[in-house]
Amino acid sequence: MEAETTILQQLQQKRTFKATAIGIAAILFWAGLALLTVTARGIPPFELLALSFGVAFLAGVIVLAARGRQALVRLRQPPGPWLTAFAAIFLYHALYFYALTTVPPAEAGLIAYLWPLLIVLFAAVGPGGERLRLNHLGGAILGLLGTAVLFVDHPPETFVSGAAAGYTAAFGCAVIWSGYSVVNRHFANVPSEMLIGVCGAVTIAGLVAHGLFETMVWPDTRQWLAVVLLGIGPTGLAFLAWDHATKHGNLLLLGALSYLAPLLSTALLVAAGQTRPTGFLALAALFIVGGAILASLRSSR
Repeated sequence: MEAETTILQQLQQKRTFKATAIGIAAILFWAGLALLTVTARGIPPFELLALSFGVAFLAGVIVLAARGRQALVRLRQPPGPWLTAFAAIFLYHALYFYALTTVPPAEAGLIAYLWPLLIVLFAAVGPGGERLRLNHLGGAILGLLGTAVLFVDHPPETFVSGAAAGYTAAFGCAVIWSGYSVVNRHFANVPSEMLIGVCGAVTIAGLVAHGLFETMVWPDTRQWLAVVLLGIGPTGLAFLAWDHATKHGNLLLLGALSYLAPLLSTALLVAAGQTRPTGFLALAALFIVGGAILASLRSSR
């Protein structure tokens, strides 16, 4: 009996490790979200939302159809997980795309990426939460400090330029995504393929909002490329990966490792000439990577 229990524990640990690794893949996809959004600049937020999630929906349906009718049936799920995922994904991206059209992407990313810290805290203090250890908290704090260091050399007027709505939207992103990532644990039995259907619902909602509040802008070749890449990666595969990871992986570790996304995102912006490189970047890398390692110590055991 004791041997069987040990084997089951080992299998569970392997499943948790695999799911966490899949979540890291989502983090890597999201590292390109800011650059692709900046590349698509000029497209109104709701239009960009509808186009990118439309690509994600079409790609997902093609994959499901290739797997047969039984795969399409997996889209039929209870209203609870459908509404939760739809509200989180639609609101997060509507606010994120709006924030990046009203304030510099670096500042918007700084505020929006408070969500990993909130995940670590919410996961520990919520009902049935995982145990919050000092290394998790220390890693999250180091990650937050590292993210702040990335922009410490920005002039103070950058943060008080009157774009209060943009900064508020970015903060709303942090609250929404951290809350969703923690609540999503309650839907562990719901297949991740359901999110393909959610992408379709987000597309329709985006089209309706675009028709009500915006004027259509026909994308040029560069913007279309950004839209397609957004649909395949940050608004497509990333959600399937993150959904699986938050249901079956180590949520505290994922929350801390998520601080790698703003570091990689900033590196991509630097490489593309959208952000100037400074000595603060190296210091931020030390904090962020060090925080991720610290948070993973006990969990990796």
